This record gives sequence, C-alpha cells and structure tokens, in this order.
Amino acid sequence: MSTKIKFEIEFPIHASPHMLYQYFGTPSGLSEWFADNVNSRGEIYTFIWDGSEEKARVLQERPEEKIKFRWLDDGEDKTYFEFRIEVDEITKDVSLIVTDFAKEDEVEEAKMFWENQIEELKHTIGA
Repeated sequence: MSTKIKFEIEFPIHASPHMLYQYFGTPSGLSEWFADNVNSRGEIYTFIWDGSEEKARVLQERPEEKIKFRWLDDGEDKTYFEFRIEVDEITKDVSLIVTDFAKEDEVEEAKMFWENQIEELKHTIGA
C-alpha cells in the first residue's frame, strides 16, 4: 500500500465563520454542497453519492472553527480530512482551509476535486 501525502488548500470565502461552519459542521449543511445526502449517528457521518455510501468518524470538532473526519474504510490510521476556518486578525478576511491526504500520483486530482467542491459551496452560500 502506498503512503498518502498530506496537503492543504486555502480558500478565501466571503461569509461569517458562524454561517460557514453550518455548511460543513452539520449533516444538512454538507448535504447542500458536498454529497447528495448526509446522515449522522453520533460521531459517525454517512455520506451518500449516487446511491453509494461512505462512512466517516468525527475525530475532532470545535464549533465555528473546525471539524476533522476519518473515512472508516480508508485503512490508514493517520489520514483524515478537515475543514478549518481562519480569520485574519487585521483584515477580518475569512478563509476555509481544507486538509486531506492522497496518494502521490493523485494529489493534483484531489486538489481539483476540492476546488470544485468549494466552488459549489461558494455558489450555495452566495459567497
């Protein structure tokens, strides 16, 4: 099994941290832009795309700041994906930082996936 590489992408978003967090910290918010449907039972979220399901466990959550998930079927203990909000202290600009892991030859494809997903998020929230 090849090791996955961690990468981060920063997206400036014109939205308040409170409003933005609702779109990735709740199943209903994630259903609006990330997956066809999202359900949760405690710390386990079920993401549904075109009839197929993927389950992820919430590893860490700080409301209105970040949420970190690990896919249950990934097989690698150290990998996760995370949505983190950062606010510039001086300008008050809001950024969403996405952290994920991909195999070396799939990193660019994974970055394109996230760029497309975050564009969908921006469109959904009108940012």
